[in-house]
Amino acid sequence: MPDDVRSDYEEAQEVADRSPRGAVALLRLAIQKLCKHLGEKGKRIDDDIGSLVAKGLPAKIQQALDVVRVVGNNAVHPGELYIDDNPEIVTSLFRLVNMIAERMISEPAEIQSLYNSLPAGALGGIAKRDKNT
Repeated sequence: MPDDVRSDYEEAQEVADRSPRGAVALLRLAIQKLCKHLGEKGKRIDDDIGSLVAKGLPAKIQQALDVVRVVGNNAVHPGELYIDDNPEIVTSLFRLVNMIAERMISEPAEIQSLYNSLPAGALGGIAKRDKNT
């Protein structure tokens, strides 16, 4: 998880028991920053998610992002959603943010690192194969 995203995530953990709404709002901010790390503008989270979808974002990741976005938005609008009445949702959102970061940041970085460690001859062969495809 990128440092700025992790900072919001950890702050959300610190306040979750005292302020579930605050934690949810921080998790929403975390995914907005995560979208920026995925190459989006980071201005309007809904637009960022739409752009990621257009670029081939897996449907389950889009759904996870939208759950955190909508619950986060509703947590700060009176009468929309009562997070304090359902604190279990905060735990679920923490899991979703972790899944999103794992799938979109950690897994690609690990694969790229392993791929880059292949012998130069193997990388050249792969490039040649792909050029002919």
